[in-house]
Amino acid sequence: MATSSAVPGAAGRPRRPVPTRRNTELVLVLAAVLIAVLGYAEVGVNLDGTVPADAGEYGAALGVLALLAHAVVRWRAPYADPLPLPIGVLLNGIGLVVIYRLDRATPGSGAAPAQLLWSTLGVGLFIAVVLLVRDHRRLQRYAYLGALVALVLLVLPVLFPPVYGSRIWVTVGSLSFQPGEFAKILLAVFFAAYLAVHRDALALTGRRVLGFRLPPGRVLGPVLLVWAAFVGVLVLETDLGTSLLFFGLFVVMLYVATARSGWVAIGLVLAAVAAVGVGRLSPHVRGRVDDWLDPLGSIAAGRGANQIAQSLFAFAWGGELGAGLGNGHSVLIGFAAKSDFILATIGEELGLTGLMAVFLLYALLVSRGFRTGIALPDPFGRLLAIGLAAIVGLQVFVVAGGVLDLIPLTGMTLPFVAQGGSSVVTNWIIVALLVRMSDLARRPAPGEG
Repeated sequence: MATSSAVPGAAGRPRRPVPTRRNTELVLVLAAVLIAVLGYAEVGVNLDGTVPADAGEYGAALGVLALLAHAVVRWRAPYADPLPLPIGVLLNGIGLVVIYRLDRATPGSGAAPAQLLWSTLGVGLFIAVVLLVRDHRRLQRYAYLGALVALVLLVLPVLFPPVYGSRIWVTVGSLSFQPGEFAKILLAVFFAAYLAVHRDALALTGRRVLGFRLPPGRVLGPVLLVWAAFVGVLVLETDLGTSLLFFGLFVVMLYVATARSGWVAIGLVLAAVAAVGVGRLSPHVRGRVDDWLDPLGSIAAGRGANQIAQSLFAFAWGGELGAGLGNGHSVLIGFAAKSDFILATIGEELGLTGLMAVFLLYALLVSRGFRTGIALPDPFGRLLAIGLAAIVGLQVFVVAGGVLDLIPLTGMTLPFVAQGGSSVVTNWIIVALLVRMSDLARRPAPGEG
Protein backbone atom coordinates (compact mmCIF):
# COMPACT_ATOMS: atom_id res chain seq x y z
CA MET A 1 0.00 0.00 0.00
CA ALA A 2 1.30 3.42 -0.89
CA THR A 3 2.37 5.74 1.86
CA SER A 4 0.33 8.90 2.21
CA SER A 5 -0.05 12.26 3.84
CA ALA A 6 -3.23 14.13 4.66
CA VAL A 7 -4.91 17.27 3.46
CA PRO A 8 -7.74 19.07 5.24
CA GLY A 9 -11.31 18.67 4.08
CA ALA A 10 -14.15 21.02 4.83
CA ALA A 11 -14.45 22.44 8.33
CA GLY A 12 -15.16 19.71 10.85
CA ARG A 13 -14.34 16.87 8.46
CA PRO A 14 -11.35 14.53 8.79
CA ARG A 15 -8.44 15.19 6.51
CA ARG A 16 -8.33 13.13 3.34
CA PRO A 17 -5.00 11.34 2.83
CA VAL A 18 -2.99 12.20 -0.27
CA PRO A 19 -1.16 9.08 -1.52
CA THR A 20 2.46 9.58 -2.44
CA ARG A 21 2.37 6.67 -4.92
CA ARG A 22 5.96 5.72 -4.24
CA ASN A 23 5.16 2.01 -3.97
CA THR A 24 3.30 2.25 -7.27
CA GLU A 25 6.39 3.79 -8.79
CA LEU A 26 8.57 1.00 -7.38
CA VAL A 27 6.38 -1.72 -8.92
CA LEU A 28 6.38 0.05 -12.29
CA VAL A 29 10.16 0.54 -12.20
CA LEU A 30 10.73 -3.16 -11.50
CA ALA A 31 8.31 -4.08 -14.29
CA ALA A 32 10.17 -1.79 -16.69
CA VAL A 33 13.50 -3.45 -15.83
CA LEU A 34 11.97 -6.91 -16.25
CA ILE A 35 10.56 -6.06 -19.71
CA ALA A 36 13.96 -4.78 -20.82
CA VAL A 37 15.74 -7.91 -19.56
CA LEU A 38 13.22 -10.18 -21.30
CA GLY A 39 13.81 -8.26 -24.54
CA TYR A 40 17.57 -8.69 -24.14
CA ALA A 41 17.10 -12.42 -23.60
CA GLU A 42 14.83 -12.67 -26.68
CA VAL A 43 17.56 -11.20 -28.88
CA GLY A 44 19.97 -13.89 -27.73
CA VAL A 45 17.45 -16.70 -28.13
CA ASN A 46 16.49 -15.64 -31.66
CA LEU A 47 20.11 -15.12 -32.79
CA ASP A 48 21.99 -17.83 -30.88
CA GLY A 49 19.30 -20.18 -29.58
CA THR A 50 20.18 -19.35 -25.97
CA VAL A 51 19.91 -16.54 -23.44
CA PRO A 52 22.97 -14.23 -23.54
CA ALA A 53 25.50 -15.07 -20.85
CA ASP A 54 25.60 -11.45 -19.68
CA ALA A 55 21.81 -11.04 -19.43
CA GLY A 56 22.05 -11.12 -15.64
CA GLU A 57 24.73 -8.43 -15.61
CA TYR A 58 22.68 -6.26 -17.97
CA GLY A 59 19.58 -6.66 -15.80
CA ALA A 60 21.55 -5.95 -12.63
CA ALA A 61 23.10 -2.79 -14.08
CA LEU A 62 19.78 -1.42 -15.30
CA GLY A 63 18.04 -2.46 -12.07
CA VAL A 64 20.61 -0.77 -9.83
CA LEU A 65 20.34 2.47 -11.81
CA ALA A 66 16.54 2.41 -11.69
CA LEU A 67 16.36 1.58 -7.98
CA LEU A 68 18.88 4.29 -7.09
CA ALA A 69 16.79 6.84 -8.96
CA HIS A 70 13.64 5.60 -7.27
CA ALA A 71 15.26 5.72 -3.82
CA VAL A 72 16.27 9.36 -4.33
CA VAL A 73 12.76 10.27 -5.50
CA ARG A 74 11.24 8.47 -2.50
CA TRP A 75 13.59 10.40 -0.20
CA ARG A 76 13.58 13.90 -1.65
CA ALA A 77 10.44 14.11 -3.83
CA PRO A 78 7.91 11.82 -2.11
CA TYR A 79 4.84 13.42 -3.72
CA ALA A 80 6.19 13.32 -7.28
CA ASP A 81 4.20 11.87 -10.16
CA PRO A 82 4.86 8.08 -10.11
CA LEU A 83 4.92 7.64 -13.92
CA PRO A 84 7.78 9.70 -15.46
CA LEU A 85 10.60 7.67 -13.87
CA PRO A 86 9.27 4.21 -14.86
CA ILE A 87 8.54 5.48 -18.38
CA GLY A 88 12.10 6.79 -18.68
CA VAL A 89 13.52 3.47 -17.43
CA LEU A 90 11.42 1.44 -19.85
CA LEU A 91 12.19 3.59 -22.89
CA ASN A 92 15.90 3.62 -22.01
CA GLY A 93 15.82 -0.15 -21.54
CA ILE A 94 14.10 -0.69 -24.89
CA GLY A 95 16.72 1.49 -26.53
CA LEU A 96 19.57 -0.51 -25.02
CA VAL A 97 18.01 -3.77 -26.20
CA VAL A 98 17.48 -2.58 -29.78
CA ILE A 99 20.96 -1.04 -29.99
CA TYR A 100 22.43 -4.33 -28.73
CA ARG A 101 20.42 -6.17 -31.37
CA LEU A 102 21.79 -3.86 -34.11
CA ASP A 103 25.32 -4.28 -32.72
CA ARG A 104 24.97 -8.01 -33.37
CA ALA A 105 24.24 -7.27 -37.03
CA THR A 106 27.26 -4.96 -37.37
CA PRO A 107 30.41 -6.84 -36.27
CA GLY A 108 32.91 -4.72 -34.40
CA SER A 109 30.29 -2.26 -33.18
CA GLY A 110 30.08 -1.62 -29.45
CA ALA A 111 27.35 0.99 -29.27
CA ALA A 112 25.29 -0.77 -26.59
CA PRO A 113 27.99 -0.71 -23.85
CA ALA A 114 28.71 2.94 -24.64
CA GLN A 115 24.99 3.73 -24.47
CA LEU A 116 24.78 2.02 -21.08
CA LEU A 117 27.59 4.25 -19.83
CA TRP A 118 25.79 7.34 -21.10
CA SER A 119 22.59 6.09 -19.48
CA THR A 120 24.48 5.75 -16.20
CA LEU A 121 25.62 9.36 -16.53
CA GLY A 122 22.05 10.39 -17.36
CA VAL A 123 20.64 8.70 -14.28
CA GLY A 124 23.42 10.27 -12.23
CA LEU A 125 22.39 13.72 -13.46
CA PHE A 126 18.74 12.81 -12.80
CA ILE A 127 19.68 12.13 -9.18
CA ALA A 128 21.72 15.35 -8.99
CA VAL A 129 18.83 17.46 -10.29
CA VAL A 130 16.34 15.90 -7.88
CA LEU A 131 18.74 16.51 -4.99
CA LEU A 132 19.91 20.01 -5.88
CA VAL A 133 16.94 21.70 -7.56
CA ARG A 134 14.72 21.93 -4.51
CA ASP A 135 12.56 24.68 -6.04
CA HIS A 136 12.28 25.09 -9.81
CA ARG A 137 11.48 28.80 -9.39
CA ARG A 138 15.15 29.47 -8.66
CA LEU A 139 15.92 28.65 -12.28
CA GLN A 140 14.05 31.78 -13.31
CA ARG A 141 16.89 33.94 -11.95
CA TYR A 142 19.34 32.48 -14.47
CA ALA A 143 17.10 32.57 -17.55
CA TYR A 144 19.08 35.20 -19.51
CA LEU A 145 22.41 33.66 -18.58
CA GLY A 146 21.08 30.29 -19.67
CA ALA A 147 20.00 31.72 -23.03
CA LEU A 148 23.50 33.10 -23.58
CA VAL A 149 25.11 29.77 -22.68
CA ALA A 150 22.69 27.96 -25.00
CA LEU A 151 23.60 30.24 -27.90
CA VAL A 152 27.31 29.59 -27.28
CA LEU A 153 26.65 25.86 -27.25
CA LEU A 154 24.88 26.09 -30.58
CA VAL A 155 27.69 28.13 -32.16
CA LEU A 156 30.43 25.68 -31.12
CA PRO A 157 29.74 23.03 -33.82
CA VAL A 158 30.40 25.65 -36.52
CA LEU A 159 34.07 25.31 -35.61
CA PHE A 160 34.07 21.58 -36.36
CA PRO A 161 33.68 19.70 -39.67
CA PRO A 162 30.19 18.60 -40.75
CA VAL A 163 28.99 15.05 -40.17
CA TYR A 164 26.57 13.62 -42.77
CA GLY A 165 25.87 17.14 -44.02
CA SER A 166 25.19 18.81 -40.66
CA ARG A 167 27.38 20.73 -38.22
CA ILE A 168 25.86 19.56 -34.95
CA TRP A 169 28.77 17.73 -33.33
CA VAL A 170 31.65 18.85 -31.15
CA THR A 171 34.51 16.36 -31.14
CA VAL A 172 37.33 16.34 -28.60
CA GLY A 173 39.59 13.34 -29.10
CA SER A 174 37.44 10.24 -29.06
CA LEU A 175 34.58 12.03 -27.29
CA SER A 176 31.80 13.70 -29.28
CA PHE A 177 28.53 15.30 -28.20
CA GLN A 178 25.70 17.47 -29.53
CA PRO A 179 25.54 20.82 -27.70
CA GLY A 180 22.08 21.49 -29.14
CA GLU A 181 20.63 18.77 -26.92
CA PHE A 182 21.57 20.72 -23.81
CA ALA A 183 20.64 24.07 -25.33
CA LYS A 184 16.98 23.09 -25.69
CA ILE A 185 16.52 22.88 -21.90
CA LEU A 186 18.17 26.27 -21.37
CA LEU A 187 16.01 27.78 -24.09
CA ALA A 188 12.86 26.37 -22.48
CA VAL A 189 13.86 27.99 -19.19
CA PHE A 190 14.41 31.34 -20.92
CA PHE A 191 11.09 31.25 -22.79
CA ALA A 192 9.24 30.25 -19.59
CA ALA A 193 10.85 33.05 -17.56
CA TYR A 194 10.29 35.77 -20.16
CA LEU A 195 6.73 34.79 -21.05
CA ALA A 196 5.75 34.41 -17.40
CA VAL A 197 6.65 38.07 -16.81
CA HIS A 198 5.21 39.47 -20.04
CA ARG A 199 2.23 37.18 -20.68
CA ASP A 200 -0.35 39.90 -19.90
CA ALA A 201 1.31 42.40 -22.21
CA LEU A 202 1.49 39.80 -24.98
CA ALA A 203 -2.18 38.91 -24.60
CA LEU A 204 -3.86 42.22 -23.81
CA THR A 205 -1.83 45.13 -25.20
CA GLY A 206 -0.83 46.26 -28.67
CA ARG A 207 -2.69 47.13 -31.85
CA ARG A 208 -5.05 45.05 -33.96
CA VAL A 209 -3.93 43.98 -37.44
CA LEU A 210 -6.37 41.97 -39.56
CA GLY A 211 -8.37 41.14 -36.47
CA PHE A 212 -5.35 39.92 -34.49
CA ARG A 213 -3.80 41.83 -31.61
CA LEU A 214 -0.06 42.27 -32.06
CA PRO A 215 1.83 43.07 -28.84
CA PRO A 216 4.21 46.03 -28.64
CA GLY A 217 7.61 45.50 -30.21
CA ARG A 218 9.39 46.24 -26.94
CA VAL A 219 7.61 43.21 -25.41
CA LEU A 220 7.75 40.70 -28.24
CA GLY A 221 11.03 41.96 -29.74
CA PRO A 222 13.54 40.46 -27.26
CA VAL A 223 12.09 36.96 -27.34
CA LEU A 224 11.79 37.06 -31.16
CA LEU A 225 15.40 38.22 -31.38
CA VAL A 226 16.61 35.34 -29.23
CA TRP A 227 14.50 32.86 -31.21
CA ALA A 228 15.76 34.22 -34.55
CA ALA A 229 19.39 34.01 -33.39
CA PHE A 230 18.97 30.38 -32.39
CA VAL A 231 17.17 29.36 -35.57
CA GLY A 232 19.64 31.30 -37.74
CA VAL A 233 22.61 29.48 -36.24
CA LEU A 234 20.89 26.13 -36.65
CA VAL A 235 20.06 26.81 -40.28
CA LEU A 236 23.71 27.68 -40.95
CA GLU A 237 24.62 24.35 -39.39
CA THR A 238 21.95 22.58 -41.50
CA ASP A 239 20.47 21.21 -38.30
CA LEU A 240 16.88 21.53 -39.45
CA GLY A 241 15.49 19.04 -36.95
CA THR A 242 16.56 21.11 -33.98
CA SER A 243 15.44 24.29 -35.78
CA LEU A 244 11.96 22.82 -36.19
CA LEU A 245 12.00 21.72 -32.55
CA PHE A 246 12.93 25.19 -31.27
CA PHE A 247 10.37 26.84 -33.52
CA GLY A 248 7.64 24.49 -32.30
CA LEU A 249 8.66 25.05 -28.68
CA PHE A 250 8.46 28.82 -29.14
CA VAL A 251 4.96 28.65 -30.65
CA VAL A 252 3.64 26.20 -28.04
CA MET A 253 4.88 28.23 -25.09
CA LEU A 254 3.67 31.48 -26.63
CA TYR A 255 0.21 29.97 -27.05
CA VAL A 256 0.17 28.64 -23.49
CA ALA A 257 1.23 32.03 -22.13
CA THR A 258 -1.34 34.07 -24.07
CA ALA A 259 -4.14 31.54 -24.77
CA ARG A 260 -4.45 33.02 -28.27
CA SER A 261 -4.80 30.49 -31.09
CA GLY A 262 -3.74 33.13 -33.60
CA TRP A 263 -0.13 32.57 -32.56
CA VAL A 264 -0.40 28.97 -33.74
CA ALA A 265 -1.61 30.12 -37.16
CA ILE A 266 1.16 32.70 -37.44
CA GLY A 267 3.71 30.10 -36.37
CA LEU A 268 2.56 27.63 -39.03
CA VAL A 269 2.74 30.31 -41.73
CA LEU A 270 6.25 31.36 -40.68
CA ALA A 271 7.36 27.72 -40.53
CA ALA A 272 6.01 27.08 -44.04
CA VAL A 273 7.75 30.16 -45.45
CA ALA A 274 11.05 29.23 -43.77
CA ALA A 275 10.80 25.61 -44.97
CA VAL A 276 10.25 26.66 -48.57
CA GLY A 277 13.12 29.16 -48.42
CA VAL A 278 15.61 26.73 -46.89
CA GLY A 279 14.49 23.98 -49.23
CA ARG A 280 15.31 26.14 -52.23
CA LEU A 281 18.68 27.35 -50.91
CA SER A 282 20.11 24.16 -49.40
CA PRO A 283 20.88 21.17 -51.68
CA HIS A 284 21.07 18.94 -48.59
CA VAL A 285 17.53 19.87 -47.56
CA ARG A 286 16.23 19.79 -51.14
CA GLY A 287 17.47 16.20 -51.45
CA ARG A 288 15.56 15.21 -48.34
CA VAL A 289 12.41 16.86 -49.66
CA ASP A 290 12.78 14.93 -52.94
CA ASP A 291 13.13 11.65 -51.00
CA TRP A 292 10.04 12.55 -48.99
CA LEU A 293 7.96 13.24 -52.11
CA ASP A 294 9.18 10.11 -53.91
CA PRO A 295 10.68 7.61 -51.42
CA LEU A 296 10.94 4.88 -54.08
CA GLY A 297 12.45 7.17 -56.71
CA SER A 298 16.00 5.92 -56.10
CA ILE A 299 14.87 2.37 -56.91
CA ALA A 300 13.27 3.48 -60.16
CA ALA A 301 16.47 5.35 -61.02
CA GLY A 302 18.55 2.20 -60.52
CA ARG A 303 20.37 3.42 -57.40
CA GLY A 304 18.75 0.95 -55.04
CA ALA A 305 16.58 1.63 -52.01
CA ASN A 306 17.43 4.76 -50.02
CA GLN A 307 17.01 5.08 -46.26
CA ILE A 308 13.35 6.07 -46.40
CA ALA A 309 12.51 3.19 -48.75
CA GLN A 310 14.34 0.68 -46.53
CA SER A 311 12.51 2.08 -43.51
CA LEU A 312 9.11 1.69 -45.18
CA PHE A 313 10.00 -1.89 -46.17
CA ALA A 314 10.92 -2.63 -42.55
CA PHE A 315 7.59 -1.30 -41.25
CA ALA A 316 5.71 -3.32 -43.87
CA TRP A 317 7.62 -6.51 -43.04
CA GLY A 318 6.87 -6.13 -39.33
CA GLY A 319 3.12 -6.37 -39.74
CA GLU A 320 0.98 -6.33 -36.63
CA LEU A 321 3.12 -8.39 -34.25
CA GLY A 322 6.61 -8.10 -35.73
CA ALA A 323 9.27 -10.57 -36.80
CA GLY A 324 10.72 -10.85 -33.29
CA LEU A 325 13.78 -9.17 -31.81
CA GLY A 326 16.80 -10.24 -33.86
CA ASN A 327 14.84 -11.50 -36.85
CA GLY A 328 14.61 -8.29 -38.88
CA HIS A 329 16.76 -6.72 -41.58
CA SER A 330 16.52 -3.02 -40.72
CA VAL A 331 20.31 -2.87 -40.45
CA LEU A 332 20.18 -2.48 -44.26
CA ILE A 333 19.14 1.13 -43.63
CA GLY A 334 22.79 1.93 -43.04
CA PHE A 335 24.55 4.51 -40.88
CA ALA A 336 21.43 5.94 -39.18
CA ALA A 337 19.92 2.60 -38.17
CA LYS A 338 20.77 3.26 -34.50
CA SER A 339 19.71 6.92 -34.41
CA ASP A 340 16.46 8.22 -35.89
CA PHE A 341 15.86 5.06 -37.96
CA ILE A 342 15.95 2.89 -34.84
CA LEU A 343 12.18 3.30 -34.97
CA ALA A 344 12.17 1.17 -38.13
CA THR A 345 13.80 -1.70 -36.22
CA ILE A 346 11.12 -1.42 -33.55
CA GLY A 347 8.41 -1.45 -36.21
CA GLU A 348 9.89 -4.44 -38.02
CA GLU A 349 10.75 -6.61 -35.03
CA LEU A 350 8.00 -5.62 -32.57
CA GLY A 351 5.37 -4.83 -35.19
CA LEU A 352 2.61 -2.28 -35.16
CA THR A 353 1.71 -3.41 -31.63
CA GLY A 354 5.18 -2.66 -30.26
CA LEU A 355 5.40 0.59 -32.19
CA MET A 356 2.08 1.81 -30.78
CA ALA A 357 3.20 0.79 -27.27
CA VAL A 358 6.32 2.97 -27.63
CA PHE A 359 4.25 5.89 -28.93
CA LEU A 360 1.83 5.51 -26.02
CA LEU A 361 4.73 5.66 -23.56
CA TYR A 362 5.82 8.95 -25.09
CA ALA A 363 2.24 10.26 -25.11
CA LEU A 364 1.85 9.32 -21.46
CA LEU A 365 5.10 11.06 -20.51
CA VAL A 366 4.07 14.23 -22.37
CA SER A 367 0.56 14.22 -20.89
CA ARG A 368 1.93 13.86 -17.34
CA GLY A 369 4.21 16.82 -18.01
CA PHE A 370 1.23 18.88 -19.18
CA ARG A 371 -0.73 17.77 -16.12
CA THR A 372 2.10 18.86 -13.85
CA GLY A 373 2.19 22.26 -15.55
CA ILE A 374 -1.55 22.75 -15.12
CA ALA A 375 -1.31 21.85 -11.43
CA LEU A 376 1.53 24.26 -10.61
CA PRO A 377 0.44 27.60 -9.13
CA ASP A 378 3.24 29.78 -10.53
CA PRO A 379 3.27 30.92 -14.19
CA PHE A 380 6.97 30.15 -14.65
CA GLY A 381 6.60 26.57 -13.44
CA ARG A 382 3.48 26.08 -15.54
CA LEU A 383 5.22 27.23 -18.70
CA LEU A 384 8.44 25.35 -17.95
CA ALA A 385 6.72 22.01 -17.29
CA ILE A 386 4.61 22.29 -20.43
CA GLY A 387 7.63 23.42 -22.44
CA LEU A 388 9.78 20.49 -21.29
CA ALA A 389 7.00 18.03 -22.06
CA ALA A 390 6.49 19.69 -25.45
CA ILE A 391 10.19 19.18 -26.25
CA VAL A 392 9.75 15.42 -25.90
CA GLY A 393 6.51 15.39 -27.89
CA LEU A 394 7.85 17.56 -30.70
CA GLN A 395 11.05 15.55 -30.98
CA VAL A 396 9.13 12.28 -31.25
CA PHE A 397 6.87 13.83 -33.89
CA VAL A 398 9.82 15.10 -35.94
CA VAL A 399 11.64 11.75 -35.79
CA ALA A 400 8.61 9.52 -36.34
CA GLY A 401 7.25 11.76 -39.08
CA GLY A 402 10.53 11.61 -40.97
CA VAL A 403 11.05 7.87 -40.63
CA LEU A 404 7.43 7.13 -41.60
CA ASP A 405 7.72 9.53 -44.58
CA LEU A 406 5.02 11.85 -43.25
CA ILE A 407 7.37 14.84 -43.29
CA PRO A 408 10.88 15.35 -44.75
CA LEU A 409 13.62 13.62 -42.80
CA THR A 410 15.36 15.99 -40.38
CA GLY A 411 17.88 13.78 -38.61
CA MET A 412 17.18 13.85 -34.87
CA THR A 413 17.48 11.19 -32.18
CA LEU A 414 14.46 9.41 -30.71
CA PRO A 415 14.33 10.39 -26.99
CA PHE A 416 15.80 7.72 -24.66
CA VAL A 417 15.76 5.03 -27.37
CA ALA A 418 18.20 6.08 -30.10
CA GLN A 419 21.97 5.91 -29.82
CA GLY A 420 23.38 9.20 -28.58
CA GLY A 421 24.89 10.11 -25.26
CA SER A 422 23.91 13.77 -25.38
CA SER A 423 20.30 12.88 -26.09
CA VAL A 424 19.86 10.29 -23.36
CA VAL A 425 21.54 12.53 -20.75
CA THR A 426 19.38 15.52 -21.71
CA ASN A 427 16.16 13.53 -21.55
CA TRP A 428 17.01 12.22 -18.10
CA ILE A 429 17.46 15.84 -16.97
CA ILE A 430 14.03 16.68 -18.44
CA VAL A 431 12.44 13.81 -16.52
CA ALA A 432 14.20 14.92 -13.33
CA LEU A 433 12.82 18.45 -13.66
CA LEU A 434 9.32 17.11 -14.29
CA VAL A 435 9.62 14.86 -11.24
CA ARG A 436 10.79 17.75 -9.08
CA MET A 437 8.01 20.06 -10.30
CA SER A 438 5.31 17.40 -9.91
CA ASP A 439 6.41 16.91 -6.30
CA LEU A 440 5.78 20.59 -5.61
CA ALA A 441 2.45 20.49 -7.48
CA ARG A 442 1.13 17.51 -5.48
CA ARG A 443 2.67 18.30 -2.11
CA PRO A 444 0.24 19.47 0.61
CA ALA A 445 0.75 23.01 1.82
CA PRO A 446 2.69 23.48 5.09
CA GLY A 447 0.50 22.71 8.05
CA GLU A 448 -1.97 20.68 6.01
CA GLY A 449 -0.17 17.36 6.04
